Amino acid sequence: MKSVNEVKSAHSPSQVPDEWFKWKEKDEGAAEVVARPSLSYWKDAWRRLLKNKLAMLGLLFLILLAVMAIFGPILSPYEVNQQDLPNQYQPPSAEHWFGTDNAGRDVFTRTWYGARISLFVGLMAALIDVTIGIIWGGISGYKGGRTDNVMMRIIEILYGLPYLLVVILLLVVLGPSLSTIIIALTVTGWVGMARIVRGQVLQIKNYEFVLASKSFGTKSSRIIRKNLLPNTMGPIIVQMTLTVPSAIFAEAFLSFIGLGIQSPFASWGVMANDSLGAILSGNWWTLFFPAFFISFTMFAFNVLGDGLQDALDPKLRK
Repeated sequence: MKSVNEVKSAHSPSQVPDEWFKWKEKDEGAAEVVARPSLSYWKDAWRRLLKNKLAMLGLLFLILLAVMAIFGPILSPYEVNQQDLPNQYQPPSAEHWFGTDNAGRDVFTRTWYGARISLFVGLMAALIDVTIGIIWGGISGYKGGRTDNVMMRIIEILYGLPYLLVVILLLVVLGPSLSTIIIALTVTGWVGMARIVRGQVLQIKNYEFVLASKSFGTKSSRIIRKNLLPNTMGPIIVQMTLTVPSAIFAEAFLSFIGLGIQSPFASWGVMANDSLGAILSGNWWTLFFPAFFISFTMFAFNVLGDGLQDALDPKLRK
């Protein structure tokens, strides 16, 4: 029986034959290969958004809607307010793709002009809400203390006012017009955005990179602009995509009841109002097309907002 020392000496490195080993050739190219490409936060969010089929369907519809709102009237040989009473209530055909209304006006042309107004009102209302909400919520959350208390009490007062009642009162006082609608929709519409931004800022302002900026004497305005706001863009973008359809529906509703855009100007709400009597006589197309685009536009923005919320959530990032 061999001793322990003999076994060790038999398997020592000096006794191992060289043919037992084979040198691995160096591959300089393989050494530089990265197993997984480095993705930024926004690239990873876009990659996850692409996997959401419903959100991409909504995005595709909104892109097509914007393109048709710009070029749709150019494709039609009819003017938006071109009346032709002998041809009123013509069904959809090769001559009038969406048919004609009670005044013989081409519904196809008026639908895309209505899309211009609806998208303009929705985007402008959302941009104004975002701007005021970011400024108000950012200052309130960053300053804290007495400043935060005063600013939040003002928000609570505005939040307690009936939104629709305020909008209707302003339209009655100022008179119906496109600019009045935008002002009325944004008087209290920014409150929700301000509360979201404040909550995000309250959470992020205690992070190490913000405290480091403070220790170096960075101004508060620069900290809010460079450190806090970029890290709150996810919730802001999601809230913005949900604000646009709300403003579009509000404009259509106000125009429908006669407080928004006035006939003969084209608006989805005006077109729906003008077609109420036509439904009873079987002229369904006069209401179908504006109602369809109002409904599907709101649906597209909402599914896109849900998709962005999942894509921009850092907890779901792999």
